[in-house]
Amino acid sequence: MPFKTILAIIQSEEDAQRVSDCAGALAARFESHLIGLHAEALPVPYTSTIGFPDAEFIQATSEINDERSKKIEAVFRERTAGAGVAAEWRSLESFSGDSAHSGIASARSCDLVVASQGGEDGASPDVDALLFDAGRPVLVTPREAPPLAAFRRVVVAWNGSREASRATFDALPFLIEAEGVEVLLVDPPEGPDDVEPGVDIAAALERHGVAVTIHNAASGGLAADDVIRNRLAETGADLLVLGAYSHSWLKQLLFGGVTRTVLQSVPVTAFLSR
Repeated sequence: MPFKTILAIIQSEEDAQRVSDCAGALAARFESHLIGLHAEALPVPYTSTIGFPDAEFIQATSEINDERSKKIEAVFRERTAGAGVAAEWRSLESFSGDSAHSGIASARSCDLVVASQGGEDGASPDVDALLFDAGRPVLVTPREAPPLAAFRRVVVAWNGSREASRATFDALPFLIEAEGVEVLLVDPPEGPDDVEPGVDIAAALERHGVAVTIHNAASGGLAADDVIRNRLAETGADLLVLGAYSHSWLKQLLFGGVTRTVLQSVPVTAFLSR
């Protein structure tokens, strides 16, 4: 099933162009309705020295926020105008000013959410909130690579979890069109002698017409995210499909993990679902 409603979460001027380019191209490919969304923080009600709200400060902050929002909207409209898609813009305000948090309600009525990888200035949307609360897949555009809307070679990180299954089948529109899809298993557990790990999911994908292979990788002491990163480089993959937080969210927050690496530094586009 193609993605017919796509939501572009734009947090800052830094990510406006690449998120708009990616989402616009996807909407053109799938003939989708595209929604651009940005949120600004509500002005903090500072008080003056005599205890009254500082109206001038609040007004100035509101004007700055409004100007920034209009600049981001202009980038979105400019970058998507040439794509010939039906697009709309949603400008919101919230206490946090985080576009991902503010966009959760909109995301729940969409097929796909497009957001950016974390920026160097820290101005990135809280993709975790989308993954945990929106219930929709998120396509994360890399910070230092061109935004893509079609993918030639895909690596599916498979560990047999519910999250991995959800992400794999959510990503079917991309997998079906890819030239090659690799199901990657890192240190797969031993099963019955006559059952190769990953065979069932590979067979299910083949029934959808996906050109799929299986690769079992031994970590050799490396962390799983390093193994995946190395395999992406070896295969020349341009998309990683990953079940987000299939291990403890708290453990990944404290000690790192594959999902956190993807959200921060994986150099290819990533499709995450939970």
